[in-house]
Amino acid sequence: MHSIQTLMDGLIDYAGLFPPADLEMEPTVRNYAEYRGGASDWMLSRLIVPVGRLEEFERVASDLLPISRDPASDDCWVISALTASVDHEDFEGHLAQIEAFNERHLSNGTGAVVVDTIECRAADAAGIDRAFEMIPDSIFPYFELDHRGDVRGQIAAMAGMDSGAKVRSGGVTPDAHPTSAELARFITVCANAEVPFKATAGLHHPLRHHAESVGCAQFGFLNVFIGAALAWNGRCEEDVLVGILEAETLDGFQIEDDRLGFNGQHVALDQIAHARERFCHSYGSCSFLEPLEDLLGLELLSADPAGS
Repeated sequence: MHSIQTLMDGLIDYAGLFPPADLEMEPTVRNYAEYRGGASDWMLSRLIVPVGRLEEFERVASDLLPISRDPASDDCWVISALTASVDHEDFEGHLAQIEAFNERHLSNGTGAVVVDTIECRAADAAGIDRAFEMIPDSIFPYFELDHRGDVRGQIAAMAGMDSGAKVRSGGVTPDAHPTSAELARFITVCANAEVPFKATAGLHHPLRHHAESVGCAQFGFLNVFIGAALAWNGRCEEDVLVGILEAETLDGFQIEDDRLGFNGQHVALDQIAHARERFCHSYGSCSFLEPLEDLLGLELLSADPAGS
């Protein structure tokens, strides 16, 4: 289905190193290589790696990386590196480590991989302003914000800058999950300021559901990203977005080949693509197969990529 393909294109950042999967580096890297070479590689985006484990990544991935011929090649692996908080003494050093990593992989004949985004916590707008002075233009930063507080000042500091916000949409404990109102508020503030965002954690499945392993309700990636696409295109207010985030079945959604919507409000293919490019970038997941299998089970994708 074209609408779902457009929504899911490059949506998943693979975070196999993190809970609940908690894989070692070798299976994480091998999984990423396998997914990149599979029929559903179009859904896959970056590999998430902490800066402190980049050298370990290089050792493990050396035999799996494509050989660099052109740094802009589609074969090049892309990494989003997790750094220290922007106010931590290690932050500037982590940026230097990333620069050295990228330099090692620039020349022809080396493993084709680049860190092109970073993810870091930011406690306030002043910290974000200081971080911009240190982050090179070649790196796109996502600043992780606390959904429990008022993020408007931090979002305002990002407005007009080449950066994005990051929200934790879940975790391994109930208190790590934002409420529907908190997440709707975060998305709405970002949309109003035209600041893109990414999400992380708790989005393994398409629809909101009760997760027995955590003991609370978790959001679905369709809820979050269809809602975000509608919000970006002015199709829903914050209170309507809360309802979208809380939908546990497909009943309220309109999922058609050329458009997506909820309760009568729709976005067309070009609007979905624009929202994905400019606003709702991606989400981190320690599983790539669970989202795929669920979409196949709901018959929103076909096992034959050509027939999707």
